[in-house]
This record gives sequence, structure tokens and C-alpha cells, in this order.
Amino acid sequence: QVQLVESGGGLVQAGGSLRLSCAASSGIAFRFNTMAWYRQAPGRQRELVAAITSGGNTNYADSVKGRFTISRDNSKNTAYLQMNGLKPEDTAVYYCKNEGNGYWGQGTQVTVSS
Repeated sequence: QVQLVESGGGLVQAGGSLRLSCAASSGIAFRFNTMAWYRQAPGRQRELVAAITSGGNTNYADSVKGRFTISRDNSKNTAYLQMNGLKPEDTAVYYCKNEGNGYWGQGTQVTVSS
């Protein structure tokens, strides 16, 4: 079974930065599919944060444009989410997803203090 393992979450002050990583156990499943990051805050629906196609095209939620950057390293079967200028409203559990096969990671908590 293909697995996605997120890491890099934590507690940071407003204005700080974190980099999330999503490592895939299957290179074939990773390299040819769009990878995405979602987040879910308490009491709210899960929402798309950013996505990157196999060719490197990206799209972002309006709320994170200019602050977050999604990238991927196909040689390492890993996707990243660089988060700068973090705000308290970015606090959520962040999940990565392989949009091709629908697999989700287990999530990593990001908490931004004011």
C-alpha cells in the first residue's frame, strides 16, 4: 500500500516559518501525479492549500498566496510546503494527498501563536 508520511509541523510564533515534507513510499505513484496540501482547522472543513502537478505547475488558495510555496523533488519522492509569514489563522492539521490515487497522509499539526 502506498504511504504518505508528513513531517515538519510544530509550534511557531506569528511571522515565523515552517517547512512541511510529504514522503511517498511509491515513486511511480508519486512522480506522475499531482500532489496537494490540505488543512483542517477545528470546527472547519478541510480545504485545499496548494497543489503541484507532475510537470511543476502550481496553484494556491488565495489566503496563502505570496506566503506559501509548494514544491516537489521527484528524485526523493517528496513534496514540500514552505510556509512563511505564518498567521494564527494558519493553525490547522496539514495533510498531503496524492490527487491521482486519492491517498492521504496522516497529518501534521501546525500551531501559530500570536
